[in-house]
Amino acid sequence: MTGQICRILRTDNKLTGIQRLVLDVLKLHHPSTIELANKLSVLDGIAGVNLSLYEVDQQTENIKITIEGDDLDYEAIRHVIEKVGASVHSVDEIASGKRLVEEVETLQDR
Repeated sequence: MTGQICRILRTDNKLTGIQRLVLDVLKLHHPSTIELANKLSVLDGIAGVNLSLYEVDQQTENIKITIEGDDLDYEAIRHVIEKVGASVHSVDEIASGKRLVEEVETLQDR
């Protein structure tokens, strides 16, 4: 995230107002994606969790985690992910504000 975005979202060293996060995560085969989704879904403010498996090798899985809710706590989400032995490679999308704004395709995207 750029410094300007962090300043807008950060209040008292906590990212606030987040409604959607899309995370690129590397995890071991255990726990399963089902277990991880269940652990994330019980966190405060989370309305829904979607985990998509997009790459598997002998020891690890790359997954995309999409989380939506009200005032998502990124640090709490990251803590759950790390507690199961996984790591966040990148924050691929973040949405904040009064409503979700969907990405619009431009000529450069074609």
